[in-house]
Amino acid sequence: MNKNRLLSIVLVVVIYLMSTGASYVLFSESPKTSNISKAPVSAGSKDKLAFDATLPKTEPCPMNGALYSKQQKDWWEKHRPMGVMVENHQEARPQSGLSSADVLYEIVAEGGITRFLSIFYCNSAEEVGPVRSARTYFLDFVSEYGASPLYVHVGGANQDGPADALSQIENYGWAGVNDMNQFSIGFPTFWRDYDRLGHPAATEHTMYSTTEKLLEFAVTSRKLKVEDEKGISWTKGFAPYSFKEDAPASQRPPSQTVHLEFWTLDPSYGVDWIYEPIANVYKRNNGGIAHIDRNNNKQLTAKNIVVLYMLQTHANDGYENNQHLLYRTKGSGKANIFMDGKQIIGTWRKDTRTARTLLFDSAGESVKFDRGTMWFEILPTDGILTVK
Repeated sequence: MNKNRLLSIVLVVVIYLMSTGASYVLFSESPKTSNISKAPVSAGSKDKLAFDATLPKTEPCPMNGALYSKQQKDWWEKHRPMGVMVENHQEARPQSGLSSADVLYEIVAEGGITRFLSIFYCNSAEEVGPVRSARTYFLDFVSEYGASPLYVHVGGANQDGPADALSQIENYGWAGVNDMNQFSIGFPTFWRDYDRLGHPAATEHTMYSTTEKLLEFAVTSRKLKVEDEKGISWTKGFAPYSFKEDAPASQRPPSQTVHLEFWTLDPSYGVDWIYEPIANVYKRNNGGIAHIDRNNNKQLTAKNIVVLYMLQTHANDGYENNQHLLYRTKGSGKANIFMDGKQIIGTWRKDTRTARTLLFDSAGESVKFDRGTMWFEILPTDGILTVK
């Protein structure tokens, strides 16, 4: 064998080995784990704010009355409220960030599966998600949080008709302003993490962000701080609730359980709020097990649970299986309010889209709430509520 032929063979072998190795490096990962929009595992932790827990808690949060330090108030007064859509599909649990929300709204999105509108203002969430799509009735609730509240979602219902949430966002003048649709923002404010839940998850269960990334985007890209570019403060039109001190320990009952069924199709979406008298909080079970925040592995709790009965109808807009829903969020109806281990049977009233949902007791007096997390549960009028 002559030297030229031997050299050619050696070169072919070397090139083959190099190309094989390169191919292995480039393509050995599965498509989902090599997704270009996936953030590093540490991406969220860098955005976690740390407040000095030893400072006196003297400053009430405008959203839920909870007391925080002056240091924390100085932080929240630099931005505006933000509502983030977080899903509650069984395969999306445990979610991230819900324990950091000031106020939460839970309503069926479709097929008996509920979804959350989580309101952030006084607290920061290391990560929040999985973020999901907009629905028209959630717009009515986030509209209560002053002028141009930030609204975070991934797409939304857009079938022509009364449930067309994306068209409504346009009509409200929110698009490209306070509306923060992931479809127009993307990485690195949002990213997909297929591994965070610790089990296989469909793509729709994988979108995450952090409150700090979202607030930073609102300031830098939308020029939305406390005031907008026209000098209008977000506080315009915002009406806070009234708050009171907790009932003394001697006046708290030893137990109370609030059981909710939005639809009766699947027990995985039934909710139990179990009262803990020493801490004076309600602990949340979903589908019969403790509902955990993956950020801190703690069970979700609430100081106030507000059950609003609202008429639920189908949109009849031609969407697949007629799944788009409507709720009569404006007007008035029955309300059951739980705090201090006790139940108040009363009514709710909401006059317009931007008006506050007002709560009244059986005597017609405005309800004063305990200071702390508020959780609104929107039940269809034929939903099930049992109290033990």
